[in-house]
Amino acid sequence: MPCTGFCSCWGSRVLPLLLAYISYLLLGATVFQLLEKQAEAQSRDQFQFEKLRFLENYTCLDQQALEQFVQVIMEAWVKGVNPKGNSTNPSNWDFGSSFFFAGTVITTIGYGNLAPSTEAGQVFCVFYALVGIPLNVIFLNHLGTGLRAHLVTLERWEDQPRRSQLLQVLGLALFLALGTLAVLIFPPMVFSHVEGWSFGEGFYFAFITLSTIGFGDYVVGTDPSKHYISIYRSLAAVWILLGLAWLALILPLGPLLLHRCSQLWLLGRGLGLKARASTGAPGLSRPQKTPISA
Repeated sequence: MPCTGFCSCWGSRVLPLLLAYISYLLLGATVFQLLEKQAEAQSRDQFQFEKLRFLENYTCLDQQALEQFVQVIMEAWVKGVNPKGNSTNPSNWDFGSSFFFAGTVITTIGYGNLAPSTEAGQVFCVFYALVGIPLNVIFLNHLGTGLRAHLVTLERWEDQPRRSQLLQVLGLALFLALGTLAVLIFPPMVFSHVEGWSFGEGFYFAFITLSTIGFGDYVVGTDPSKHYISIYRSLAAVWILLGLAWLALILPLGPLLLHRCSQLWLLGRGLGLKARASTGAPGLSRPQKTPISA
């Protein structure tokens, strides 16, 4: 019966995967709660304490006026205006910042610290994303495919000499290592130096960005107390595109590299056993000659 086959497929494949998926979500929720809830409570208490102390120092204000001022600050932050500093803060919508925002839209990162506030900007963002997101996916796929075609030769790899195979695997591993260094190690060092972050914070920002999670807690070029070069955020957008292309390249190449390493290991092991058998190594029985009776 088709229904029986479908239920069997559901029970044997989909259901265990669903249970693992839900279990993983529950595990993440539990760990995040244990790690972050206490820090959140401390921050909330500290904020309330600072508000009370502010009211004690400035008796001309009341609680309602302070809450209104806090609301104004929150609305400004939602619209992308940093409440720190003054009106000379750099614009969030100059060309470099706009280019950075356009990149976060089509790559679906969406930090959340900046969004269009005008109705025309919001409508344009919708249609821009509808076209840009598929275009970005096609671009990354073709770029990754093109790079893989120039890096590895999949046809007749087994027919090449063993030394050639080994050199190819070592070259591929070196290329992946250098690329990872250039994408995931060096840029966080630059961001950490420019933004005043620790290397761990810079690496966290790089991973959250290139994985397109995009929490928005760390974003480059948003500190009003710092003077950035005009193309800083544009360069960050270019790094994002190159980093996503790199991930599109290494995700298929990683399993390929492991497969070829395992093939080389098995081939080397087989050649070693064959050599031991041909030289009469200890532990291998040699065939005994039987005398021929006259």
